[in-house]
Amino acid sequence: MNNFAYAKATDVNQASAQLNGSTQNKIVAGGTNINDLLKYFVTQADKLVDINPIIDNHTITQLDNGGVRLGALVTNADTAYHPIIERDYPLLSKAILAGASAQIRNMATNGGNLNQRTRCYYFYDVNTPCNKREPGSGCSAIKGYNRIHAILGQSESCIAVFPSDMCVALAALGATVNITGPDGDRILAFADYHRLPGDTPHIDNNLKHGEIITGIDLPAKGFEKNYSYLKLRDRASYSFALVSVAIGFDLDGTIISEARIALGGVAHKPWRVSEAEDFLKRKKATRENFAAAADIILQGAVGYEHNNFKIPLAKRAIIRNCMMALNPESQRPGAQPSL
Repeated sequence: MNNFAYAKATDVNQASAQLNGSTQNKIVAGGTNINDLLKYFVTQADKLVDINPIIDNHTITQLDNGGVRLGALVTNADTAYHPIIERDYPLLSKAILAGASAQIRNMATNGGNLNQRTRCYYFYDVNTPCNKREPGSGCSAIKGYNRIHAILGQSESCIAVFPSDMCVALAALGATVNITGPDGDRILAFADYHRLPGDTPHIDNNLKHGEIITGIDLPAKGFEKNYSYLKLRDRASYSFALVSVAIGFDLDGTIISEARIALGGVAHKPWRVSEAEDFLKRKKATRENFAAAADIILQGAVGYEHNNFKIPLAKRAIIRNCMMALNPESQRPGAQPSL
């Protein structure tokens, strides 16, 4: 048994206070990841702090700047099917619905989605070395079975990938993360929330102990006219991405006025390269230009024995999804993307 204490918090200050005293005091909301980690003895908890009673974080609200705030405790399902999200941020809705299963989406929360752990086989196998689970023990994946692992941003310490679909869309949209904790409130750009592994792969993100995500803010621009989310995986449902791509375009006829491209399944965090987006500005929306942008995004990509295929797969996925974003109706089964 993994014995732990259990406490409920009714506001964020109370929750933050309950986390103090031990780094093994942890948050639980939907519980779709932390419960697995505890059952498999991947992590330990001295105390689980249930934050579901915090009423303020259960809503989706429009902001004065035209954007939208997603409460951290709103479920993934309620977010994906919310009329504002479906209408103004369909890229986010489709990305969420591409992840997990309906049952898990009904439980999983927005805040939890950002904080979930990798699904690397070796991270979950406590009998193998893993720097993310046990710093300094080594990375079994580098010379092991690494089909699902990183091709970008990895290090000699870790080649795990971040598994979220929702976060790939949030990265493309340029969301921000609202955080509160013992030192007060702060806001992080989404690109700064998750970390690359470097020499500290056990630290997934820049959330400090005692801090809690209260909400995620979406900017006013949702790229609702030209968008696409493409997820390539080993089976059609309930499977993590080998490569995923979130695209948002602003178009003036066939000319790209703004481009957003983020990749999932390829790195320790959602992967977005501003140079590729800048390259596409004021250029014609053509397969050739999309291929050139893909080359920029994939510069420095390195594969391993079992995942070298991801590099050409990612390039094809970027090109294909850029073409699909030109006509979102092309995402319907049997439809063909066209200019």
